[in-house]
Amino acid sequence: MGKRETFPLKQETDIVLIRQRVRKYAEEAKLGIVSQTKIVTAASEIARNALIYGGGGECVVEACSRDGRSAVYLCISDSGAGIADIDRAMVDGYTSGSGLGLGLSGAKRLVDAFAIDSAPGQGTRVELWKWR
Repeated sequence: MGKRETFPLKQETDIVLIRQRVRKYAEEAKLGIVSQTKIVTAASEIARNALIYGGGGECVVEACSRDGRSAVYLCISDSGAGIADIDRAMVDGYTSGSGLGLGLSGAKRLVDAFAIDSAPGQGTRVELWKWR
């Protein structure tokens, strides 16, 4: 374990690459097919948010272990306008005007651990973990 890659997030095709690499990491971590699908879907949702609302950024994918269990860790960040009210944005059904309202809260439900840090004018950083 300990393998790590960083990918730019500048266009739609980058999301496809991120999905492929996250799936590969999940397979290598021996996550079941359902867990693989969940982490890939969560990565896609958060990456799309970073691209659309944050103007792009980067995604770090890492194979790691915690308490003797293998895991996939993702950190997706952007340097966009940030989220003014994270608590409100995390509520199911919240829309920013152009979104479906499922990106953040939906992604959180798909993973084992979720952390978000954002401030107006300072961008957003979302961390996701899925364990075997």
